[in-house]
Amino acid sequence: MIPSPLIDAHHHLWDLDQRSQPWLDDPALATIRRTFTPDDLRTTATQLIAGRRLHSTVAVQCVPDVPETENLLALAEREPLIGAVVGWADLTSPAIGDVLDRLLAGPGGTYLRSLRHLVQGETDPEWLQRRDVESGLAAVRDRELCYDVLVRSHQLDQAIRLAERFPDLPQVLDHAGKPPIADGDVAHWVRQVRLLAGHPHVVCKVSGLITEADHEKWTVDDIRPVWDVLLSAFGPDRLMFGSDWPVANLAGGWNRWAATVDELLDGCSADETSAILAGTATTFYRLTRTERTLGSR
Repeated sequence: MIPSPLIDAHHHLWDLDQRSQPWLDDPALATIRRTFTPDDLRTTATQLIAGRRLHSTVAVQCVPDVPETENLLALAEREPLIGAVVGWADLTSPAIGDVLDRLLAGPGGTYLRSLRHLVQGETDPEWLQRRDVESGLAAVRDRELCYDVLVRSHQLDQAIRLAERFPDLPQVLDHAGKPPIADGDVAHWVRQVRLLAGHPHVVCKVSGLITEADHEKWTVDDIRPVWDVLLSAFGPDRLMFGSDWPVANLAGGWNRWAATVDELLDGCSADETSAILAGTATTFYRLTRTERTLGSR
């Protein structure tokens, strides 16, 4: 029998010989300050989740740079492991529509499924509600693309307003809105994420949680309360597994996170497990390569 697919809906790739990643200059990130390729992911991702081996992935942008997105799209065209790309374009630019059209028509453009901006780094508490940003988001929507929402817990009100103002733009909350697990006080995050989950066109990535916990000391029990909130708020049909590799290497890596998810899925039905591990991502990102295996080239 062909094994059921496992989709990693959120990982990164970068080649430091091809493009610098200034954010990696932070001394705390020294252990991941090197090139990471699809072959590195193949070699690393050996842990099965619910008996499933990695079949397909979604590669996500790192820097606010259109050439990086072009490189990821060209890579997706020749790399069987990558089923979709989340790219970047300047949402504030009057030329956003032209840029998106060029990306979609260029090499690998059919793999562009969503856009993302690092709102977590913006100091404007209403950045997602800026008129120029909303105009850019309308261009994204009009080209039948999705939007990956990257905010920190204290910025979730922006995500809620975005969901209210764009009910026809499919949105996914990256890293579950970065709950402050290490701080131990997630009450505000719980309230806000439940409000966001009230919008049915918003789904959520169960990713990046271990890097919000204590990198050295976290346990499954630290992650479980957040997992339980997400499962009850969004339901399995609106949750998707993501690794946030290689950033996850800062707090244990792909395999340790995968083993944690395997444990957290205990008690979920087969259908619920399938939704979290593949179904939600397949629908949201319109994936077509789930039949490819990790070893395929």
